[in-house]
Amino acid sequence: MIHLSNITKRFGDRVLYQNATFMVRPNDKIGLVGPNGAGKTTIFELVAGLDSPDDGTIAIDPGVLIGYFSQDVGEMSGRTALEETLAGAGRVSELGREIAVMEKQLEDSAVNPLSDDEMNRLMERFGEVQMEFQQRGGYDLEARAQEVLTGLGIDATKWNRPVESFSGGWKMRIALAQILLLNPDVLLMDEPTNHLDLESIMWVEKWLKEFKGSLVMTSHDREFMNRICKRTVEIANKSITTYSGNYDFYLKEREIRRQQLEAAAKRQADMLAKEEEFIARFAARASHAAQVQSRVKKLDKIDRIELPPELRKMKFEFAPGTRSGNDVVRMADLGKHWPTPEGSVQPVFSGLTGVVQRLNKIAVTGVNGAGKSTLLKIITGQTAPSEGVCTLGASLNVGYFSQYSCDLLNPENTIFDEVSSRLPKASVGWVKNLLGSFLFSGDDADKKIRNLSGGEKSRVMLACILAQPVNFLVLDEPTNHLDIDSREVLLSALQEFEGTVMIVSHDRYFLRAIANRVFEIDHGHLRVYEGHYDEYLEHVESLRK
Repeated sequence: MIHLSNITKRFGDRVLYQNATFMVRPNDKIGLVGPNGAGKTTIFELVAGLDSPDDGTIAIDPGVLIGYFSQDVGEMSGRTALEETLAGAGRVSELGREIAVMEKQLEDSAVNPLSDDEMNRLMERFGEVQMEFQQRGGYDLEARAQEVLTGLGIDATKWNRPVESFSGGWKMRIALAQILLLNPDVLLMDEPTNHLDLESIMWVEKWLKEFKGSLVMTSHDREFMNRICKRTVEIANKSITTYSGNYDFYLKEREIRRQQLEAAAKRQADMLAKEEEFIARFAARASHAAQVQSRVKKLDKIDRIELPPELRKMKFEFAPGTRSGNDVVRMADLGKHWPTPEGSVQPVFSGLTGVVQRLNKIAVTGVNGAGKSTLLKIITGQTAPSEGVCTLGASLNVGYFSQYSCDLLNPENTIFDEVSSRLPKASVGWVKNLLGSFLFSGDDADKKIRNLSGGEKSRVMLACILAQPVNFLVLDEPTNHLDIDSREVLLSALQEFEGTVMIVSHDRYFLRAIANRVFEIDHGHLRVYEGHYDEYLEHVESLRK
């Protein structure tokens, strides 16, 4: 369907890839991976026709419809959420509008009759358009749009709201709904799970599994990638490499290939050393001149094996903290409601009762809007409960990271100044070592906060919080904007953390690896599950059957 052949792409002096080749075949499900800045988004733009390669060709079969979901949703205004979604249906929407125009012409012909030739042309065109409209699922388009919006967490009460009244994250969902409704032959998706809660991610996962077209996507959600993608394409070190398996297969196969390359490089280095030793020993002897020249020519023709550089990874170990009391948090009939603009109150939850004990690692779950973030805010003193009591235990040092913690960073500070201001007792050397652990080394530490990406801001905020000697971590979506490697390092650190953790996350792989209890907020009430996250999922699944 799509063939990228010997493509080269440069940005200034930097080469993203050189003489790179890969194909998108019918029904492919491809995960696109590689370090930040390697050129994954550029691949999407090349395939979508938004950019062109410096060398090489991109061949796309005639008639192939490509849909591209990017992180840049553009302007949305002047329509309702449902109308905006329908407008993204591309050719189907155009056909629908053409049918409406022709129906009006037929209606008017009763008053102002058309000539026989005009009527024949109109009816012939009307039949063609109706057939294509039906084949593309036009007659159930609105029902499908409603289904997609609902699956993405936008229910019927919001379908007719002006699209400009939605926040950026919800506009991203509407943009995603547009692409899914388009139902193209090839679907390009750049981080589709950003801004989605777990329920919406699971719905999209099911949709993509049933999708009949080809898919190429990036995602920081390891489990999402593993469940959907059957092939993995890595962009790294100026090349594009294809692996015939999911993300876990790719990791294992990449390590095997690297080990094989290292072994080949060592064999070559040993051989070169012997040849160079022979040349050096006999270079001055006339009797060996022919042999020396032969070996010199041989060495000149050898392609030297180059090992790709090791990717830099975030490194972190928690500062040792004091031991807290056994009961970390006690909640008794805890409730919260928020005032509405109309003067009434909007209930979030009520009657939450439970105990968080030392060394618990608790996953806080629930549908979007259930009150997960609100509960964490009450526990950390960011807001007061409307009813009931929340009591913290003895000797607690709390570290709190929220989805909006990055908004508290001073945009005019450098990274070094921001972290130093939050760790006033730390030496310059200690702060620089800390920043190096979070991938801010050398001149990177002098970057202004306002110039950082979302992932970089998250790393700065995590450095500020995790460097403190805490014994109770409260984390609300800490993995947002972090790439898979950084998530792995954070996960490893949390597994080794000798304290208590409460975490909200839509990353199932992350929760599965860390949680030993689950607090589920369901219809305003708290259900406590003793056991790991996998056991909780099995229990929830059994209730659905």
